[in-house]
Amino acid sequence: MATSLIPLSSSFLQPLKLKTLAKPRSPDLSITRKIVTTCDSQKNTGKSNPSSRNPNFQKRQNSSKYGTSRRSILKKSFLQEQVTFTARISDDPHVAIIGGGMAGLVCALNLEARGVQSTVFDTGIHGLGGRLGTRIIEPQGLIFDHAAQFFTANDSRFIKLVDGWLEKGLVREWKGVVGELEIGGSFSQFPQSSSPRYIAANGMRSLADSLLLESQMVNLVRPCWISKLEPLNGMWHLSENGTPRGQFDVIVIAHNGKCANRLLSASGLPLVAKQMKKLDLSSIWALLAAFDDPLPTVNFEGAFVKKVESLSWMGNNSTKLMKSGNGGSPHCWTFFSTAAYGKQNKVPQENIPTITAEKVRAGMLHGVEIALGLPEGSLPKPIYTRLQLWGAALPKNTPAVPCIFDPQGRAGICGDWLLGSNLESAALSGESLGNHIADFLQNSEANPEEFAIGLHDRLSPLAGHDIGQFPGLTSVGEKEEAKAYQLL
Repeated sequence: MATSLIPLSSSFLQPLKLKTLAKPRSPDLSITRKIVTTCDSQKNTGKSNPSSRNPNFQKRQNSSKYGTSRRSILKKSFLQEQVTFTARISDDPHVAIIGGGMAGLVCALNLEARGVQSTVFDTGIHGLGGRLGTRIIEPQGLIFDHAAQFFTANDSRFIKLVDGWLEKGLVREWKGVVGELEIGGSFSQFPQSSSPRYIAANGMRSLADSLLLESQMVNLVRPCWISKLEPLNGMWHLSENGTPRGQFDVIVIAHNGKCANRLLSASGLPLVAKQMKKLDLSSIWALLAAFDDPLPTVNFEGAFVKKVESLSWMGNNSTKLMKSGNGGSPHCWTFFSTAAYGKQNKVPQENIPTITAEKVRAGMLHGVEIALGLPEGSLPKPIYTRLQLWGAALPKNTPAVPCIFDPQGRAGICGDWLLGSNLESAALSGESLGNHIADFLQNSEANPEEFAIGLHDRLSPLAGHDIGQFPGLTSVGEKEEAKAYQLL
């Protein structure tokens, strides 16, 4: 790749300064980044409005053949006609990135390093990050990492990026005791030779919120749900429930699941939509629970739980996030179900029935008792609980390509699922697509088809833990198997 991941040099931990969104297109590439925290459907000014360029936009929009009247997302995805842009790319190209997780953010930073401006649209109300989620409960001061728990670094490009985060104090090595927990409380710590484990200094979301603080060519718009992509006059026009959100030369889909499928279903990108539709995602329940006292028999900060139907992970956020390593009261735990349990109890995540929530909460807390070898009903009663269903939690298959790009439709996809199921895969995918789009935009005389990538690759099953992959993390059993193999 032409450009390595970008070393970030900013005072990342300073409070985020909120400003108004800059006009999406500007002839000055040194434009200062602007930020919006609310997408008000009644406000729209300047070049963000497609009608400012084309007075007939609304009329054409209503009569578009890429409308929403087809009978199903599946049929629309596969039967829609391919958009082919033939107009010359503007001298000041602007890329829209839909999704503010690690892949989308790294994509934006690599575009900036190549002189290309972008706008990141994200649905986050409290912050960025996608699976880099942290929930803070006030006034109690409870803090939970309720998605990604930690990460490892194996690829040299990602290691370079992590080293930059370490220098800035954005992340630190997690040296707490982590391992595997068998039924009955039998715990095995991971060997010291395993890859270092990293966590964000102030909860995982703080890492994502820090990445763009000194960017000069990346606009950030949140919370904003882009609901429609409209190809018109050589540009992509984005809108949120009928309200225009700008026009762009290239679009990037940096999220997945049913929302991404719905967005692509009538976009005029059948090849991109078809690849996204092949993605199979697991469902996982997350139970956040705070206890006044330490859990009985626990001598670890994190554990992958084995052979318990309702539980795959348990992690103590209070001890993990305290640099001293001594957890105080209350003790905030994150429990994750298995993917099988998530599938068995899957419901609409936006509206979880009370009866399902009660069943899952009780089932997961009982799973904790089984894992720790405690008598039924003896687990201390939590002082706080919150249940969340990750309906599109983690990828179960992958095309093993760094990114997807359709040069005819000037659209791409990045995300961890293209390479694996971890933070490293997300960052490498974002880096790859950012550089690929920059190459495409800066080689206008080349044949566009030379830039097609990932549009026809088949997806293969993806192995890993229920909560993702951790390259370099070796269990005691795996280490013993490796030694035995070496002796043969």
